[in-house]
Amino acid sequence: MDYSGNAAAKFDPSKREDYMNEVKQQIAIANAQELLQKMSEKCFKKCVTKPGTSLSSSENKCLAMCMDRYIDTQTLVAKAFSNRLQQEMSRMQ
Repeated sequence: MDYSGNAAAKFDPSKREDYMNEVKQQIAIANAQELLQKMSEKCFKKCVTKPGTSLSSSENKCLAMCMDRYIDTQTLVAKAFSNRLQQEMSRMQ
């Protein structure tokens, strides 16, 4: 299937909407994977100072707290961005 911009223009409206929904899903999956990768790298680097065959209880606790904070921060940023985008869209109308 050709996913170029010209191919999307040739779709009837319902197929174009399906195509856009598929693209949005793929972007959401890619964003989630990137978030998980960054979070894992940053939290591991912060919490695991002496890698070994298992994690200590303090490393486990640090990782859990770090990941919770990372997700909370990302959620806050996403909400702020969404609110700002809505404000800008309402100004344009």
